[in-house]
Amino acid sequence: MSGHSKWATTKRHKAVIDSKRAGIFTKIANIISIAAREKGGDPETNFSLRLAIEKGRSVNMPKDNIERAIKRGTGEGSTSRLEEITYEGFGPGGGSIIIETITDNKNRTFSEVRHILSKHGGNLGAPNSCLWMFEKRGVIILTTPQLSEIQELELIEQGVDDILIQDDTSTLYMKPELLQVIKSKVESLSLVIENAQVSYEPTTTVQTPNEDQEKLEKLFEEIDDHNDVLNYYSNYA
Repeated sequence: MSGHSKWATTKRHKAVIDSKRAGIFTKIANIISIAAREKGGDPETNFSLRLAIEKGRSVNMPKDNIERAIKRGTGEGSTSRLEEITYEGFGPGGGSIIIETITDNKNRTFSEVRHILSKHGGNLGAPNSCLWMFEKRGVIILTTPQLSEIQELELIEQGVDDILIQDDTSTLYMKPELLQVIKSKVESLSLVIENAQVSYEPTTTVQTPNEDQEKLEKLFEEIDDHNDVLNYYSNYA
């Protein structure tokens, strides 16, 4: 009989989950701090801060964590300086990747992002080597798989320029500056928002070679797990 302990397995699994949760809280806390630093600590007048707080609440981030992050941003908490840095790179098969980070040590983050890319068959690019292949757009994902014709028309009148219907969600696209207005309209229609943000959307896509699929999945997984990475975007189809 094996000496394998079910409790040990459960304990390790819980440790992994707790670690991932802590990483998510760290990322959202950084977003909250940056938003509060740029436009103040009042979510009623700071739309970016309100979005960040909503994101935190959606993953059950404790209220104390949110308040500490706001104070850090407004200068009442930690004195460490956070910086927003966007990296551009290429993955296996030549696809382009945009990686948005917030860090208190840009040298460390640069080195680690470069290592992750090269480890999985990619490389870090120069500034503007990839951004020209993407377009900034406001994106709202709804937990509604089908909108009524009236709802669609009202949203289009507000500035929604594309609606993608999938199995269990509807995704609205718009100019970034219209995100706040359209989010308010969506809420007035009693539609449930899963996520709302400004995103980089590819203007062209590349196919992932079959032999690179596993490398790419591991690359994205490691990027996503990095505590300094907020979002990443690619033009892989």
